[in-house]
Amino acid sequence: MAIADSTTYLKAVVDALKTEWPANKTINIVFHGHSVPAGFFKTPIVDSFHAYPHLVHQGIKELFPFAVVNAIVTAIGGEMSLSGAARFERDVLSLRPSVIVLDYALNDRRLGLDAAKNAWTEMIVASTRRQIPVILCTPTGDLTTVRDLASDPLVQHTQQIRALAAQHTTGLADVFMEWDAAILRHGVAPLHSQVNHPSYEGHKVAAAAIMPWFSKPTQPNK
Repeated sequence: MAIADSTTYLKAVVDALKTEWPANKTINIVFHGHSVPAGFFKTPIVDSFHAYPHLVHQGIKELFPFAVVNAIVTAIGGEMSLSGAARFERDVLSLRPSVIVLDYALNDRRLGLDAAKNAWTEMIVASTRRQIPVILCTPTGDLTTVRDLASDPLVQHTQQIRALAAQHTTGLADVFMEWDAAILRHGVAPLHSQVNHPSYEGHKVAAAAIMPWFSKPTQPNK
C-alpha cells in the first residue's frame, strides 16, 4: 500500500487547469475541516486571506493563469471529523468538487483514533466512489504536543492519517513533517498565532505541503 503518485494523481485536474478558454471549465477545490482551514488565527479573529486555502488558491493561479478556480472552504471552527462526515454529502459533494482537502486531526484528539478513522474513511470512500481525488492533511502544530513522543495523541492521529492515505491511495500533504522542518528554520513561536492555531508563517507551511500536488508535470525532452 502506498499513497497516490504525486505526478499522476491529479493529472486530469492539472490538465483542466492548463486548458485555455473556451475549452476550460471551472475547478472547485473544497477545503473541509476545522478551525485552521476555516481561517481562525487568534480566536475569534478569522483571517481568511492569510489562511492556507487562500494561499493554495493563489499558488494555483500563479501556476495556471488560464484557469477558473474556486477555493471553497466548508470548514467549521471546533468541528471534529465525525460531524464533518455527517454533513459531507450535503456540504461538500453537492459542490461537485474537482479536489477535496481534509484537515481534522487537531480536533479529532477529542474524538479518539477509532472514531476518527471511521469518519475519515467514510469521507474518503464517498469521494472515491465519485472519482474525486482527496488530499489528506496531517496537522499543523499545537504547542501542547510532544512531537517526538509516539504516544502523544497528535502524533498518533498523524500516523493514522498517513496510514489512511496509503490504504486508500489518496494524496497526502504531510504538514506535520513540514512543520518539524519549519521549527528548525524559524523556531516554534513564529509558526503560531495561539496554542493550537497557526500564524501566517504556519499557514504558509501548510500551503507549501499541499501545492506540490498541483505542480505542472515536467515536459518531456524532444
